Amino acid sequence: MAKTAPEGLITALDIGSSKVSAVIAQRGDGGELVVLGTGQRESKGVKRGYIADMAATEVAVREAVEQAERIAGVAIEDVWVAFSAGGLVSDIVKLEVDLGGHRVEQADIDDLLKAARNALDPAGRMVLHAQPTRYTLDGLTGVRKPLGLHADRLGVEIHVVATEGSPVRNLDLCVRSAHLDVKSIVAAPVATGLAVLSEEERELGVALVEIGAGVTNVSVYQNGVLTGLASIAMGAADVTDDIASAFGTRRAQAERMKCFHGSANMSPRDNHDMIDVAPMSSDEDAEGTRITKAQLIAVIRLRLDRLMQEVQRELTKLNFADPVGRQIVLTGGGAELKGIADYAQQALGRTVRLGRPRGLTALPEAHSGPAFATLAGLAMFAAADPVDLRAFEPTHQLVVRPSTGAVFKRLLAAFKSNY
Repeated sequence: MAKTAPEGLITALDIGSSKVSAVIAQRGDGGELVVLGTGQRESKGVKRGYIADMAATEVAVREAVEQAERIAGVAIEDVWVAFSAGGLVSDIVKLEVDLGGHRVEQADIDDLLKAARNALDPAGRMVLHAQPTRYTLDGLTGVRKPLGLHADRLGVEIHVVATEGSPVRNLDLCVRSAHLDVKSIVAAPVATGLAVLSEEERELGVALVEIGAGVTNVSVYQNGVLTGLASIAMGAADVTDDIASAFGTRRAQAERMKCFHGSANMSPRDNHDMIDVAPMSSDEDAEGTRITKAQLIAVIRLRLDRLMQEVQRELTKLNFADPVGRQIVLTGGGAELKGIADYAQQALGRTVRLGRPRGLTALPEAHSGPAFATLAGLAMFAAADPVDLRAFEPTHQLVVRPSTGAVFKRLLAAFKSNY
């Protein structure tokens, strides 16, 4: 029987279109995040990242968490959940107040953050994140700790991620129906970036392309923070469906063919290597066919060509146009296809590498590939537990100086106009 969960335990839950995965971790004596148990089940109730079958998804969630509990030997009560469906929007909103030249005190910072919290108005969307990232002093950007410095104007840059409310509420309801409390719902690209991108990469500028089963998320990082998001309703499951349709076989067989024989690149030998294709029908009289590996790769490439065109289009919209020094990181289950990094590098004209999760100790080999980057990043996000303005409480009694009232009103109006 599982024992009561010790203090400081973190459970992350990633509900995707192809799989539901869970990890239980705890911070070790040296500050590292140690994995205690993992679980995984096939996802049958999620389409394009959205909950389509509540009952089926609830069962998968419960079984994945129970498997992780058995391995860890503990019973957990609450989870951090990733939201990976489309419709996510990301923006950096700036707010600034007049200080009059005195030293920045904690009261000034609290006043600024409280004003920012009250000004959040995402125009009907649900805010998933509203995190202060960096401060500005008299227009100087990138200040991490303004406390104690002199300035005439103090500002803050707030990273806001929002989405449609109904899909998030469905996700929350599904997890709670599995008798689990939801600590927080985290945008998948935010979590994934923590797991696969270094701080320096985020500073220099990098694009993260997460190829899931039903959705491909494209996110751009600049100056250390996520600045833009886009979702493409296409993923690795579409490749599988193309194979099944082209060669008249079942999805399970098509997935197996993709994993064992598939590739994003073709070689002369592929015209001679043969693959047996099981028939769609299970009748004894039904005969299978044989295809060349080149035929299989040709079908895969057709879908990848379309996907990369969409990725390029979204990168342009996100102002990620300059190819010099701007690398792309591929992750997600679709990034496990053989040769996809080389293919994407040619298709997008940029340096491309695969993003595998890092930062967790004792992560099983089976869960250390790109397909589990979001899960690992979610655990890291939970361990960091960053400040979120939605739950911000000042550390002092809020006092708004009369001299800044007009400035506040003008700047809050500008803040709201961003939505």
